[in-house]
Amino acid sequence: FSFCLSAYFCFLVTALGVTAGAHRLWSHRSYKAKLPLRIFLAAANSMAFQNDIYEWSRDHRVHHKYSETDADPHNARRGFFFSHIGWLFVRKHRDVIEKGRKLDFTDLLDDPVVRFQRKYYKSSVVLMCFVIPTFVPWYLWGESLWNAYFLASILRYTISLNVTWLVNSAAHMYGNRPYDKYINPRQNTFVTLGAIGEGFHNYHHTFPFDYSASELGLKFNPTTWFIDFMFWLGLVTDRKQAPKEMIQARKERTGDGSA
Repeated sequence: FSFCLSAYFCFLVTALGVTAGAHRLWSHRSYKAKLPLRIFLAAANSMAFQNDIYEWSRDHRVHHKYSETDADPHNARRGFFFSHIGWLFVRKHRDVIEKGRKLDFTDLLDDPVVRFQRKYYKSSVVLMCFVIPTFVPWYLWGESLWNAYFLASILRYTISLNVTWLVNSAAHMYGNRPYDKYINPRQNTFVTLGAIGEGFHNYHHTFPFDYSASELGLKFNPTTWFIDFMFWLGLVTDRKQAPKEMIQARKERTGDGSA
């Protein structure tokens, strides 16, 4: 039981390194985080092993700017497999490179935490993604190294990768579009559950600056709960949010009427 809890805890830390860290903080600047929280999120991002913060955020900004075009790194119009994992196996389309160069990413490298993680990324991945998840259950409660490595490290890593990729694939293909029916991203409950709140994707692409990446209310969004808790602790400031009036007006103007 303790082993399962530790593996799931590692999964949550991994997820937060992507959702609260690389995505909502560094890619979209939807809130500000003080140094201790940024250090934690950078370490968690290394546990996720999905490219360093700079590279992840760079690709994500290009994805939003040129969504569903050849300049989108994981263009969903090229099919489920490509947007899920195939884009990682081929060279980037020339439009991704050419148009990506026109965007400004200097704010990312202005953060010393981002620079440090990028400089020591490989060693931080070995430590955070593989050594710690394997060593802790082996040392603290006598789990075999075999089980600790293949379950808490490899299986957890594999699941976290696919959950993140589902945001690029499934959440761009399956679900309703209550905020903007003219774009591909959808509201996908399955992705929301797996990616701890990142499946409200039609909302997110309509209001990408919103720190919650969803319309607030009684919705399942653990990443938002985490950011709110950090705000309560004084580690988060300046949470950006779309006003209710703006959301309602957008629903009425471009939504598909499903909400």
